Amino acid sequence: MKLEVLHNQMFYHIYNRGINGCDIFTSDENKRYFLQKLKDHTQEVLDVYAYCLMNNHFHLIVQIVNEDVVIQKLSNVFNAYAKAFNKQEKRTGSLFKKHFRRKELINESYLRNLILYVHLNPKKHFNLDYTQYKYTSYFTMVSNKATLLKRNEVIEIFESVENFVNSHSLYKDKLEEGFTFE
Repeated sequence: MKLEVLHNQMFYHIYNRGINGCDIFTSDENKRYFLQKLKDHTQEVLDVYAYCLMNNHFHLIVQIVNEDVVIQKLSNVFNAYAKAFNKQEKRTGSLFKKHFRRKELINESYLRNLILYVHLNPKKHFNLDYTQYKYTSYFTMVSNKATLLKRNEVIEIFESVENFVNSHSLYKDKLEEGFTFE
């Protein structure tokens, strides 16, 4: 399988899940560690616009800043995390499916809808309140919490914080009616 190259200034949906559907996060500490590794390894090569960490998968929406090393830096994140998780769980072998998935976002409308989809993953998969779920970027976007996320840029896509919140609520209602965004 030929993997898509990541290009400068382009937006991507990067995601992966546990091999054989296994959990890749078993605690809040795991999720915090993953986010810290993401920050440590990729701060200079990509900008994070949104994320969601679920027990058995994750989603990232990023814009590439340095295409020359971004794939290696992301691989470093996933490898470092997998090694630490395997040590913690006293397990060996692959944690993630073979390669992280990446999909180029073709326009701002798609980016906007994908941000909604990523933030509403807790609702979609576990019927959890997405506004209170700690491991999506939604909560950070509507707070004054310090962040490395591109908060201002994301809010600008939605035109205001109020529209950001309302768009999520409308999308949640569509999900409850059976709508899927894939």
